[in-house]
Amino acid sequence: MNSIINKKVKFQELGTKDYQPTWDYQEELLKKNLDTKIYNRENPDNQKATENFLLFVEHPHVYTLGKSGHEENLLANEAKLKEINATYVKVNRGGDITYHGFGQIVGYPILDLENFYTDIHRYMRDLEEVIIRTIAEYGLKGERSNGETGVWLDVGKPYARKICAMGVKASRWVTIHGFALNVNTDMRYFEYIIPCGITDKQVTSLKRELEQEVDMEDVKTKIKKHFADVFGCELIS
Repeated sequence: MNSIINKKVKFQELGTKDYQPTWDYQEELLKKNLDTKIYNRENPDNQKATENFLLFVEHPHVYTLGKSGHEENLLANEAKLKEINATYVKVNRGGDITYHGFGQIVGYPILDLENFYTDIHRYMRDLEEVIIRTIAEYGLKGERSNGETGVWLDVGKPYARKICAMGVKASRWVTIHGFALNVNTDMRYFEYIIPCGITDKQVTSLKRELEQEVDMEDVKTKIKKHFADVFGCELIS
């Protein structure tokens, strides 16, 4: 356990960035924290604080498959991927297949949960809570769907639909990967996958629900505010 608790979270806006270099960057930040933890174990009288980050990024069209996912949930072959200008990456997070693309806010919290609480289940529920509070500001009632991570609308109804996908991985309580909130996303890209392996539910976006373009910067500001509230942290630039 860390003896130095650090509840400051460094916020970084990465802009538009390909999936792989962003993943590599997350791994870099993760490794830095794991190195600090090893150092602290070996130097109990001279401990250093681990660092927390919240990264925002927009990825060019990409399909990512989690380690427990099924490849058959990608419905596009190589030629189709080329035609729609999308790439395909296998990743080490939990969850099945998902899509990232323009008009979507992807958030990667690199948190040392030992600075907060050591409970992955609670962490996932808190991430969902951040998005639920954010979309409530646009008049949408986000909900949790039993056994299906992420944020949904109209749970339990035939037209239930997912607005935010989530998948995380933790090493020694340090998290990587995160959430993808559909804001002005081109929803046609979801036609080439079975999102998260769930066949009987639709996906949606803020734009689709509100029937108008949504200001991405405004959504980001709201996510940051609710993130700081839910996690009881201070976001610093």
